[in-house]
Amino acid sequence: MKDFTIEHSPKKERCILVGISTPKVRPWLASEQLSELARLAETAGAEVVQSFLQRVQNFSPATLIGEGKVNEIKQALSELDAKMVVFDDDLSGSQVRNLEQRLPGIKVLDRTGLILDIFAKHAVTAESRLMVEVAQLQYMMPRLTGAWTHLCRQHNGGIGTKGPGETQLETDRRMIRKRIQELKKKLAKIEDARESQAENRNDIFHVGIVGYTNAGKSTLTNRLTGADVYVEDKLFATLDSTTRKLYLDGENIILSDTVGFIRKLPHNLIETFKSTLGVAAHADCILEVVDGSAPDYREHLEVTHKTLEGIISKDTPRIRVFNKVEIVDDARRAELRENYPEAIQVSARENIGMERLRETFKEQLSQWHQKREAHQIKEKELSEMPWKE
Repeated sequence: MKDFTIEHSPKKERCILVGISTPKVRPWLASEQLSELARLAETAGAEVVQSFLQRVQNFSPATLIGEGKVNEIKQALSELDAKMVVFDDDLSGSQVRNLEQRLPGIKVLDRTGLILDIFAKHAVTAESRLMVEVAQLQYMMPRLTGAWTHLCRQHNGGIGTKGPGETQLETDRRMIRKRIQELKKKLAKIEDARESQAENRNDIFHVGIVGYTNAGKSTLTNRLTGADVYVEDKLFATLDSTTRKLYLDGENIILSDTVGFIRKLPHNLIETFKSTLGVAAHADCILEVVDGSAPDYREHLEVTHKTLEGIISKDTPRIRVFNKVEIVDDARRAELRENYPEAIQVSARENIGMERLRETFKEQLSQWHQKREAHQIKEKELSEMPWKE
């Protein structure tokens, strides 16, 4: 008789979220950030069972939040059988240790640690894995515990033995710094290869797709090219850049999708992922995709612009599309038309606005050809000028 094995999906970790409102972060914004943290936790595979939002004048150096709130969270963890607490703000190494002492047996994470966990799960290519490891090591180094009391070497006098030697903590940090340097060298080689590829295809019109995470960039790429790019309604569903060809007006153009952005993305993560965003830096045109249904779409725009500062030239033409208009009401559509008249309202899922977007691509393609022809004429004129000593 044949045996049948029933596979059970792994049990989700139950977690509690903690957000903080300060005089600089108003309650409504802190609440929205906490909602986004909940989506991040769900993307990581956790089950959010409760959220706390505390208003404070200043962060507590020991535990970030007040002692009373720590006790309140401790009670909720016990009552709800949760084993993890995630803070929406970054925690120092000492704060993590203090919280773990006050919440014994509980895993303590912050927003950055959660994002890194998602990145690690979704990294597919060698490049994205290298980038994730760099970010993880940079995150880990200042959070190494100082609990090591033994010395790597015991000195009994003699030549070269002055000083106490290296503690294990110092050794760990030195090894991490060395590993980061090695990984960055590998990433630099990948970036050099990408630049060479960009030069080799400079006769093809290239569109870089950017935008907030979960704005529908991959769905839009699929709709335009008929490709089968992975799509899921989760934050950071795709991490690696994806390049596809679109046949337009008798010639191929290249569409490159990039990693999505998110508010409160730590600076070292932006720095680490600049090589992925380098795909857009070499583009002839930028397609900015915005979730038109998001209540805080204006902030999504601001996050995208700040992230791209210094990466993409201000002279690079940009096309802005508001996606997911099939689920917005007439008032929101009118608001988008009034505030962003140059933008195109589309639905990648329902194939709305695609023809207008293709026409806009054609216009940009025509302008690109004109610039190339003008540049080639100028170069020819310069080359034919008589050389003067």
